[in-house]
Amino acid sequence: MKINKLYILSAFTSLLLSTSCVDDINEDPNRPSSVPTTSLITSSEKLLVDNLRSEQVSLRGSMLFVQYFAQNTYTTQSRYDIPFSYSDDYWKGLYKTLNNLEEIIRLNTDPATKDVASANGIGRNSTQIAISRILKTYTFYALTDVFGNIPYQSYGNKDADFQALQQNPENITPAYAPQEKIYADFLNELKAASDTLLKYPDDSTFNKADIIYRGKHLKWAKLANSLRLRFATRLKEKDSALYRQHFEDALSKGVFTSNSDNAAFKYSGTSPNEAPLYRATVTANRKDFAVSHILVDLLKGSNPALPVADPRLSAYALPATATNTYIGLPYGLANDQAGKFSANDVSLPGAVINAANYAEILMEYSEVAFLISEYNNWDQSDYQAGVQASLEKWGVTADKVTEYLSKLPVANQKNVLTQKYIALYMQGLEAWSEYRRTGFPDFLIKEGDIVFEGEIETNTVTYRFDPLFGDGGVPSRLYYPTKEQNVNKANYQQALSVQGSDKIETKPWIFRN
Repeated sequence: MKINKLYILSAFTSLLLSTSCVDDINEDPNRPSSVPTTSLITSSEKLLVDNLRSEQVSLRGSMLFVQYFAQNTYTTQSRYDIPFSYSDDYWKGLYKTLNNLEEIIRLNTDPATKDVASANGIGRNSTQIAISRILKTYTFYALTDVFGNIPYQSYGNKDADFQALQQNPENITPAYAPQEKIYADFLNELKAASDTLLKYPDDSTFNKADIIYRGKHLKWAKLANSLRLRFATRLKEKDSALYRQHFEDALSKGVFTSNSDNAAFKYSGTSPNEAPLYRATVTANRKDFAVSHILVDLLKGSNPALPVADPRLSAYALPATATNTYIGLPYGLANDQAGKFSANDVSLPGAVINAANYAEILMEYSEVAFLISEYNNWDQSDYQAGVQASLEKWGVTADKVTEYLSKLPVANQKNVLTQKYIALYMQGLEAWSEYRRTGFPDFLIKEGDIVFEGEIETNTVTYRFDPLFGDGGVPSRLYYPTKEQNVNKANYQQALSVQGSDKIETKPWIFRN
């Protein structure tokens, strides 16, 4: 796949500035050099989130793998039959995002364009580059956590393994960088970007063209440092010194401290820029996804892991139309079995979640609090702060927040990570990554487990989970794109020789014990 050619796609010329959400898109594919960096940043953010939360890899991938959702028609993805085309589209879309971001960096470093790039109050060259580095790191995370070793490029590190996005447009066969080197570089990239932005904490860059933070430096710096907590924690058991070094430095520089810091990309309520779930259901006039019985039972207090009713249930799911009660769809049914559960008989995703202008979260304060709790040996106060932040984000009233917190089980690894799982709802990739890292929650359905036992059509039936591919557990990764196997075959094969077979049960380095 030719990943080094610049793709300047979907340059935005109109924004719903009053709501910080994207509205109109125009393209000028024949004159990429004429695209201003403000259009590039808006385009890059939308392209990142469109792919991160795509129907293929999110709704039919990670959201199913961690069993937030279940399918009530065409259920093969919940049983791990993942088409190669899903990988192709995801890989292509995210490398387009990366090339857009790299173009912002080029325009801000090339002596012939850097003055124009920073004109008209758009922002300093250095701060435009810093924000682009943060978004590039996030995009590469969205790739490496799904596939493992990938072609990678760093702004601050010219390592020979980091060949992606280099200036030579004919380089269509970049090497795959080892994931252990990628993760270490994530931390350095984020630190450097944060340090740059904190030189001008009260300034802004890109302004309203930046859908996520409207260009506010302090917000972007906090995101960079909060992401360092996330990525450093991945290295907790692999390089404890690096983990502690970056965790402490990030805390000292400033991380999220409330929901007002949350990084979110808010979609438009008008076509064609609605949120991914809305497009996959309302626009497509389909009801393919229901909330799984795993999540509904957990939030109803029916799971022994957390025997407390959770007030977030009404935001996460709708009552079943037929009974006006919350009923989760059994996870991982075969097609003929799923057809016996009408969409009217189970809980579909909540109205807030399935809104056209839903704000997709890239990272939030509750996750930061849970990460700090883990760093402090499962600290109780940080654990409670994380739960409270999640409850408040989903609009739970103060009295119900107090009541729920009073019933929380004490902080320990299982309880903190179970609450983190609940809080990460709709952030399928990160929930999947956390499950692969920790093994929690420890009640997800595996091969042979009973997913439904009861009466249907006057017959008593028992359905057991029967995955179509993999080793019977939650997938560890997705297949590499078929184009990589053809165009970049030598490097693809080299990656497999290091990482293992191109199968969904092969664990990437970051998730190996």
